[in-house]
Amino acid sequence: MAVTKILARNARLDQAIQYVLNGDKTDHQILTAHQNCDPGWECRQMLDTKREFEKMGGRQCYHIIQSFKPGEVTPELALEIAKEFAAEYLADYEVVIGTHVDKGHIHSHLVFNSVNAQTGEKYHITTQEYYRQIRAVSDRLCREHGLSVIMEGQPTQAVSYIEWLRQSKGQPTFRSMLEADLCSVIEDSNDLGHFFMLMEHRGYEIHHGNRLGFRLRGQEWFMYPGRKNPLFTEDGIRAAILGNLEEIEAGQRPAIIPRLNYQPYKKHPKYTGFMALYVHYLYILGKVEKRQYPPRMTPHLKQEIMRSERYRAQFEFLRDNGIATQEDMAAFLASTEETLASLTKQRTILNVKKKKRRLLYTALADVASLAQAKALYEEGLSGMETEFSRYMEAVTVLERCGVPQKQLIAEKAELYEQLAQVNHDIRVIRKKLTLCREIQGQVSQMEQDIHTIEDKREAHSRQRNR
Repeated sequence: MAVTKILARNARLDQAIQYVLNGDKTDHQILTAHQNCDPGWECRQMLDTKREFEKMGGRQCYHIIQSFKPGEVTPELALEIAKEFAAEYLADYEVVIGTHVDKGHIHSHLVFNSVNAQTGEKYHITTQEYYRQIRAVSDRLCREHGLSVIMEGQPTQAVSYIEWLRQSKGQPTFRSMLEADLCSVIEDSNDLGHFFMLMEHRGYEIHHGNRLGFRLRGQEWFMYPGRKNPLFTEDGIRAAILGNLEEIEAGQRPAIIPRLNYQPYKKHPKYTGFMALYVHYLYILGKVEKRQYPPRMTPHLKQEIMRSERYRAQFEFLRDNGIATQEDMAAFLASTEETLASLTKQRTILNVKKKKRRLLYTALADVASLAQAKALYEEGLSGMETEFSRYMEAVTVLERCGVPQKQLIAEKAELYEQLAQVNHDIRVIRKKLTLCREIQGQVSQMEQDIHTIEDKREAHSRQRNR
């Protein structure tokens, strides 16, 4: 299996070459090779080529990386594949090759001059050519040496060769299987914490951040399905668990339906302080009622119109929380920060509980996710030894803990739900604090804009009266 990447470098040539030939990484430079250049003179010869063709600027070199699956290839074979690749694909370029063995997986680095030593042309490759050329050559060489192949997708998205083939044939892929698992687990979940636990028991690791990420144990990268489908964001999952999954999947309703709390009719209030300032500013921008004498728009105000919806949201925040003066704002900030500190402390306590039970919770997940592998192993299928061993280790851990498995599952689900709720509350509080700081930073500019407009209006009125 070889994963290939190509990186364009503008930095110094000597630094790139030194990295590739590092003796600590290449077994004292035994696992190195050169093409069209001499050891010890690589950098000078590449620079001489650039000077000869008067192409010293821009890209200095390109860096290709071939990474192999741990245990599938020897360092000597990896170096041989890299040399064959350079001889075929980079025949007219000066190339420095180093196979690194300092990490858990063997990988080869090829740094080559950006200028062709024969034609003087600068190297250039498009994404389409990358798949047709670099990966095609690397994959063929791997197959010729009896290795499997993995291909990455776009620079921001990893796609295995098998997944690429399945996509081209309309068959299930890792991403489609993840989405199917998500839909299935959503249907079986009682709440968000229960959902996270069931996903772990299906063999997934979960990344909690601005977006929810999922990956199977052993995969290198997380997948973020919520980027393309709002159903798989945290809010979308929470809404779907409440019983709306069928309508969402059928496209009859969005994953998240914003609903305003019912507000009985109230006579229009007379605003003061911050709220009066925002109403006045939105009026100037033409977003509150119709202006009788619209002022001449300045470039700054034209830009501000683009942010009018943000100002409207800030005004609603001030109104809903009864913030009219600096004192109100200071009191709200103090109360909110105190709430945030309390929630953060609560989350720390929950994380400590989770850490203390990590071994047991991981064992629960392994027992659930590896049950099928254990069954296949007992049926005599080869290649399941590692998974069966992990399954048996997890069973042993659960048996020794002395806690009934049903009780442990219930405890884990409750803890995960508490953590999910606390994390959600912390994000809400942080958004409120950010909104308060934005408002504080904008008040002076808004007052200045209003004064400028009023001064221009008065000056214009005086000229008309003369």
